[in-house]
Amino acid sequence: MGGVNPYIEKVKVAKPTQKFQITFIMESTNETKTFEVDPAKIPYGETGLEGSILDIACGAGVDLDHACGGVCACATCHVIVKEGLESCSKATEDEEDMLDTAPGLQMESRLGCQCVPNGTMNLTVIVPNWNRNLVKEGH
Repeated sequence: MGGVNPYIEKVKVAKPTQKFQITFIMESTNETKTFEVDPAKIPYGETGLEGSILDIACGAGVDLDHACGGVCACATCHVIVKEGLESCSKATEDEEDMLDTAPGLQMESRLGCQCVPNGTMNLTVIVPNWNRNLVKEGH
């Protein structure tokens, strides 16, 4: 799906200029996947902001639910950035409003579709247990 949400302010972010790694931890299975992000390959897909955690997850083959197509209109791509959050774009008021609807909100919570790392450090991202597309993954 993909596209742009015309009801929110357009976000300007600094894209990475160097390679870095994101380690995804799937809370439901305790499985981890480390992916090297190559700025030359961004965008990896058509969901979320270019270079966002959601975009990178799609490139890494990590199933991160995103019911709205990555346009900041839901909170299904809620993730917890445990390491490297300071290298990510600041949350906008629109993102914070959507995050208020997410279960399990923490200080390090972000919407995967809006959080764009600048590549200055590696990230560790937790995909919460409830973030599973049951149509695809089963019980």
